[in-house]
Amino acid sequence: MKKIFFLTLLAACSVLGAVAQNISITKARFHQGDDMNWAKPEAADADWGEMDITKTWDDQGHRFNNTFVWYRIHLTIPSSLMKGVDQQKTVVFDLPSADDADETYLNGKLIGKTGRFHGDQGGYQSAWNARRSYSVDAKSGGIRWDQENVIAVRVYNAGEPGGLFGRPLTVRVPNITDGLRMQFSEAPDGKQPLCTLELNNEYPANQVGTVTFNIIDRQTGAVKGTLTRKITVRKGKPVTLSLPYDKTERYVASAKYVDAKSGKFVERQRPLKFLLTPPAPATPRFNTPAVFGVRPGSPVIFRFGVSGEKPIKITADNLPAGLNLTEEGVLSGSIDHPAEITFTATAENAKGRAQQQFTLKVGSKIALTPPMGWNSWNCWGLSVSQEKVMSSAQALIEKGLADYGYCYMNIDDGWEAPERNPDGTIAVNEKFPSMKALGDWLHERGLKFGIYSSPGDFTCGGYLGSIDHEQQDAESYNSWGIDYLKYDWCGYGREHAKEKDKGVASYVRPYLLMQKHLRDQPRDIFYSLCQYGMAKVWEWGRFVDANSWRTTGDINDSWRSMYDIGFRQQAGLAPYAAPGHWNDPDMLIVGKVGWSSNLRDSRLTPDEQYTHITLWTLLASNMLIGCDIAQMDEFTINLLCNNEVNAINQDLLGQQADRVVEAGDIQIWARPLADGSHAVGIFNVGSKDLKVNFSDYLQAMGISQLQSARDLWRQKDLNPSSLQWVIPTHGCEYLKVRY
Repeated sequence: MKKIFFLTLLAACSVLGAVAQNISITKARFHQGDDMNWAKPEAADADWGEMDITKTWDDQGHRFNNTFVWYRIHLTIPSSLMKGVDQQKTVVFDLPSADDADETYLNGKLIGKTGRFHGDQGGYQSAWNARRSYSVDAKSGGIRWDQENVIAVRVYNAGEPGGLFGRPLTVRVPNITDGLRMQFSEAPDGKQPLCTLELNNEYPANQVGTVTFNIIDRQTGAVKGTLTRKITVRKGKPVTLSLPYDKTERYVASAKYVDAKSGKFVERQRPLKFLLTPPAPATPRFNTPAVFGVRPGSPVIFRFGVSGEKPIKITADNLPAGLNLTEEGVLSGSIDHPAEITFTATAENAKGRAQQQFTLKVGSKIALTPPMGWNSWNCWGLSVSQEKVMSSAQALIEKGLADYGYCYMNIDDGWEAPERNPDGTIAVNEKFPSMKALGDWLHERGLKFGIYSSPGDFTCGGYLGSIDHEQQDAESYNSWGIDYLKYDWCGYGREHAKEKDKGVASYVRPYLLMQKHLRDQPRDIFYSLCQYGMAKVWEWGRFVDANSWRTTGDINDSWRSMYDIGFRQQAGLAPYAAPGHWNDPDMLIVGKVGWSSNLRDSRLTPDEQYTHITLWTLLASNMLIGCDIAQMDEFTINLLCNNEVNAINQDLLGQQADRVVEAGDIQIWARPLADGSHAVGIFNVGSKDLKVNFSDYLQAMGISQLQSARDLWRQKDLNPSSLQWVIPTHGCEYLKVRY
């Protein structure tokens, strides 16, 4: 007997006021394996299992890694679906997300594919977060109207979680304007930045109408530029319009297209990127903390971050025996006994000179400030390679990020070989010709070398973990010159499932074991726990000598994810952070990301990206860039290279911010600083722009009167008695105050 899989016919009002009918499905049959005959409608599937397609198969108790799984959905598509719409040519199948890649068939006919499988031209490519919306010709696309149809989805998963997830499968007949896509792009670099509006038509019928394109000031509502055109948009022939804008102001691009025949319209808005950080002076300026911690006998690897016109020569007076400083500012060597060594570093160029009193603290504690650098995962995913790491490191230096303290170059998952060496040591795959050579190359430039593993049998990406080889792996890391280990729970979940007592000790055990072997190595290795906050890791992380611990699950480049991780889950964690031990709400999601070789701009708005960096610096978080540095635009560099903003993250007091005000959609987070002042972030987490008078919140913050206030992003002093703004939705203001 055939099962009925929650087939629901929905009637809904669209935003344009027309009636449309959708079919929505949440259940499917599934089977592990790979047989192309399963794409055919007549394939037998009565004995297959049942799966909820809105949840990953991991969430439903299944583990399918590095393999194919097929889903099959039986449904009747009624001809009544075509009623009440203004076009009769196209039917759209909106699929759930698929982790990692899919092919979708309708009655045996391929209607769409997202991502690539092993063996495809170009090789495997994950596309777990891509939109899957497949259009089919209503007459010739293979639909069997008023009869049973079979949708077969072939999914390949490289590492947990996997499968279809996120939303139901929807079958719909769109209105003609649903095929119109309006996209904004920006060219903010250069003296005259432009915003370009591109209109594309995805459907065969021409779009004929009028478009109005405006540039609007977010603070005042004034229109700063406008264009109105009558247009015809044909499939495959986009129409483009451009307007100039001021990249130092908060502007929004707005467009409205009105269909000439029906009067139906499509509207889009996009906040434009804007630059708040002033240009750095041409004279040298030290941007890194004046203190660095190292253990006795461990190699010193430190790069002085100095901005200014190049070339810059860096020297030091009274440098003790055992240390060496290159003219590029790379400090190396070792000190074999506890000590506090202070010396003067001088940076000089054609425009002037600057000095910094620098202290090397040789003792038991490292990571006196949160790590700053880069991690490969958010941009390259499993496609990371030695070549990509080296090009990213070179870009880190050439684009000036190393001048602001970014120094860790961390390889995430995807470097391991399928099998260990005969002696049990970990082997690297063909993408990494020599880890030792890569480490030496990075260290010569004053950069630090990070790597990834799991206490389990396999990593999240399905590569070999460290279980039963912890000592060998720690020794390999030492021989390669590793300075940072991200140790990801992932595959250990299967081992943990065998535990009878699942108390806190069962979560501590695998991390304590690796900690022992790391500390046995004759070098400092920053120990980063990645186990998503389980068992309140912030309460015990420092007792396994961890230097940081993830407090949440993985972040993605959406406001929902960033808000949940940053604002909701970090409140109350401030007491657990201190120099040497930091809460980690995950990597940065600015710039071009994609978790694969298919990169795109972060989906966070510009205001959301300012909020992201503001909150992460307040939280004393790990500041690990997740984008492709080589493709970084002016906006992203401006965002990441504000010395006053970064100084809050690197403040030597090391006291994390906490939420001090929550009043409707306004949240205020604050932290004390080593110089006696306070850093304060005022955030609008709501969906509307808000007028904010800071004085309204002083009493709630325990402040009787402000003595001074400085705008950290714009790097200018403010009148402390007149602090008022219009804060855009999901935007912020960032202050350094004394009271």
